[in-house]
Amino acid sequence: MAIELDNPAFSDALVILGAAGIVIPAFARFRISPVIGFILVGVLVGPAGLGTLTDRFPWLYYVTISDRESIAPFAEFGIVLLLFSIGLELSFRRLWAMRRLVFGIGFAELAGSAALIGVALHLMGQGWSGAAGLGLALALSSTALVLPLVGTTSAVGRSAFGMLLFEDLALVPIIFVLGALAPTAGDGGWSGIGGVALRGGLTVVGMYVGGRIVLPRLFAQAARTKSPELFLAASLLVVIIASVATTAAGLSPIVGALLAGLLIAETEYHSEVEVITAPFKGLALGVFLITVGMDLDLRSIVANWPALLLAVAGVVAVKAVVTFLLLRIGQARLGTAAETGLLMGSPSETTLIVLATAAQAQLILPSTAAFWQTVTSIGLTITPLLAKAGRIVARRLEAPSLEPAATDVEAQPGTILIGFGRVGRMVADMLAAHGQPYLAVEADIDVVSQARSANYPVLFGDVVRGELVERLRLAEARALVLTMDDPVLTVRLAQRMRSLSPTLPIIARARDAAHAAELYRAGVTDAVPETLESSLQLSEAVLVDLGVAMGPVIASIHEKRDELRQLIRREASLEREPRLRRVRKSQLAG
Repeated sequence: MAIELDNPAFSDALVILGAAGIVIPAFARFRISPVIGFILVGVLVGPAGLGTLTDRFPWLYYVTISDRESIAPFAEFGIVLLLFSIGLELSFRRLWAMRRLVFGIGFAELAGSAALIGVALHLMGQGWSGAAGLGLALALSSTALVLPLVGTTSAVGRSAFGMLLFEDLALVPIIFVLGALAPTAGDGGWSGIGGVALRGGLTVVGMYVGGRIVLPRLFAQAARTKSPELFLAASLLVVIIASVATTAAGLSPIVGALLAGLLIAETEYHSEVEVITAPFKGLALGVFLITVGMDLDLRSIVANWPALLLAVAGVVAVKAVVTFLLLRIGQARLGTAAETGLLMGSPSETTLIVLATAAQAQLILPSTAAFWQTVTSIGLTITPLLAKAGRIVARRLEAPSLEPAATDVEAQPGTILIGFGRVGRMVADMLAAHGQPYLAVEADIDVVSQARSANYPVLFGDVVRGELVERLRLAEARALVLTMDDPVLTVRLAQRMRSLSPTLPIIARARDAAHAAELYRAGVTDAVPETLESSLQLSEAVLVDLGVAMGPVIASIHEKRDELRQLIRREASLEREPRLRRVRKSQLAG
């Protein structure tokens, strides 16, 4: 059966897939979040963008999205898969440990932000019921954007996730409350909330009990077939059934998706499920972001930019301050509270749902709903920028408390380590074992805090800053070790450090032979390609386990290492051989 090119669904699908194929690699190349790219694509190809020109230029039909509503279900499915993947990273034990953050700070953040925004809108002339609806809508933050930016394992990620989880759980009760506040509503609205709570609780308990019994058997059967397709089908089936069950009970489908992820996380198959569903989650999330961009009408924004700018700034400021104060009361670090506050400042995709509900309940006028929908779309668009601003603010706030005094820096005449991840910590442990003094520099606040608590001499700072490099006193250091997992930054830093200190021994971590050669050209004394040595050791283990004699194996490994050494020497134009690990003659003889 042939598919017509003028089929709207087919045309829109091609545009979305093409956008994903262009946006993700292009923005990754420039180390920019693809979130912004997808939103810009939505602005460009949406009805308010190039879509307005299809009458004059019919060929634009094939590169624009003609029907926003046709792709909305895919966007919603992306959010469902996102919550499912978050559940896979959690466990019921961890969730129980977060109960104070979820139901304590999460409730206070939502209620406090909604109250302040609602009161401000009422003072500006909005009725109490409408102000309450707008306050609850704008107090929500975006799970779909925030968590991919920070994850759930860092201090900021854990704080944000706890509050976002409460907001997701509170979405359906909020909708019922707005229905109860409608001018035409009776007492049935409030009784409906109690009914939803009862049905939702029974559904969650039933899913938990049934899932613990059924899921291990289901995935065991799928695993025995050794069919990735069947495993994927089983995973998607669990997500769909869980989402449908919670929706039928009156809860949000994302609650079911999160619960499905939690149940699978308790099984031994969670890693395989996480890997096999990741591409679908990323693509569907991209579709959601495109729909966000399609909601932005640039002409309307230009015409009303003062009011829109004031509204966006006000919402972000209120939510950021409330979140910051609550986390500080909860004894979070200053930088963590500030970064989380800015990250949670923008509205959410669920804000659009609550705004539509408030308008349908006649709590606000359609024009008012349209204005705040535009504010929400702008807020979603700037979320990555708020995340970056939060990291900058956090670094500046944390720097005074995490940086040692100048005398501490001067007291370290030994080795300087740039980067304190797994490689940097291992080098530090070896230096300490042999009594060699060192000072480490790390730009990640959480890593620095953990290292300082373990009594490692770690300085918080970004080596890109010139003043920090001056404080390191490279002329008095015995050696400099670059351990960052960023090839471009490592090369640039090596060039800069070599220009500052021509005789300083610089040892750098390289990814492969090509990166090592580039580092030698940049002026390092030694470059250690981590993938080469691990690959050679892996090859040695495979050959020995296959029954090949140890002598020939070691000889071939030595030949391969020498071949790579000569390759690096040739590419880097070195006069000497690079210092890769050598094999003793006694090993070859054995």
